[in-house]
Amino acid sequence: MSVPSDLPEFAVEVEGLTKVYRRTRAAPEVRALGGVDLKIPRGAVYGLLGPNGAGKSTLINILAGLVLKSAGTARIWGHDIDRETRAARAAIGVVPQEINLDAFFTPFEIMELMAGLYGVPRAERRTMEILDALGLADKRNAYARSLSGGMRRRLLVAKALAHSPPVVVLDEPTAGVDVELRHQIWSYMSELNRRGTTILLTTHYLEEAEELCDTIAIIHRGRVVACAPTPELTGRLDRKELVLTLTRDIDSVPAQLVRYDPALTSPRRLVVRYRPSQVRMDEILAAVRDAGLTIADLSTEEADLEDIFLALTQEEAPAPLHPGEEDREAETVSLFRSKPLP
Repeated sequence: MSVPSDLPEFAVEVEGLTKVYRRTRAAPEVRALGGVDLKIPRGAVYGLLGPNGAGKSTLINILAGLVLKSAGTARIWGHDIDRETRAARAAIGVVPQEINLDAFFTPFEIMELMAGLYGVPRAERRTMEILDALGLADKRNAYARSLSGGMRRRLLVAKALAHSPPVVVLDEPTAGVDVELRHQIWSYMSELNRRGTTILLTTHYLEEAEELCDTIAIIHRGRVVACAPTPELTGRLDRKELVLTLTRDIDSVPAQLVRYDPALTSPRRLVVRYRPSQVRMDEILAAVRDAGLTIADLSTEEADLEDIFLALTQEEAPAPLHPGEEDREAETVSLFRSKPLP
């Protein structure tokens, strides 16, 4: 199937994006973003990770039109967020961390309201399709205040999809939800991604990001400290662990293995941590045989995304920033002052 020529190569492009909250009487100047560059390919599942206060929410809020940038450019689906504001906002749907639903509206009414605000004709609305896919069809006429926490979280996802945006931002979408709901949300989002929707995910569940994302960017203190395809990123730490279970007890590390500095964690268990770029596993196994030991079981463990994340975010950034930038509300653009979408 041919791809239409008018589709952008990148769903989101950010160049030199900077956000500085000016000094006030109550707080010093805060540089929330310090020249962020990101290019998210069309159709990708892209992870944006970072510790609390790293600048993730500031970046998302700028893309969503809720916060004014200080410098740089940002384009959503090829539309500049400053010059083509309406088109840029129509191209993105954001699932926020906070639950922001009108307690006296039903899921059906909320979806219809959102579709109407974005100018979606009634004949093209997918209200029931989305509610059904997220397990809310039987609650279509229930007041939002009567829904459980998990159902409200699902309704937030549905609300962001009401206008069928080509780019969906999920800001901690599965925080505090049960395993079944997490699977349900990701099953539907995976289906949307197969249809061409680009997904930008922020999450503190690193195993979730490692499993789902094609590419991951790690942001720390307002700067991107790593950005690479997920397999490449997890392979950056040159570290591996080899666990050997022996057939008999030993009371010390054999001389043949001393140069590998193994840990004897029990009389029959040796743990060898080594760098694959410098030591081959068959060398270690040969040394075990030379020592007259027989292996009953063997397992290996490689560095994962959590190891990479900790290694990068525990390093000092070149320009330390003040904490708390994502809680600042100064210069936030009121939704009620925004221009309506066509």
